Amino acid sequence: MHKLRKCSTCNAYTLEEQHCGKETIAAHPPKYSPKDPYGKYRLKAREKQWTNLK
Repeated sequence: MHKLRKCSTCNAYTLEEQHCGKETIAAHPPKYSPKDPYGKYRLKAREKQWTNLK
């Protein structure tokens, strides 16, 4: 079963791995776990991404 994906170029949702000639990203967030060993790294990456958009 394929999961819903999002095109980073045109923001369209699709089931395909590629759309608009580029790779698509997963439309769903990763599962949450209180024991997540990589949570702090994901948070830093998300903060960096948001500061680059401003």
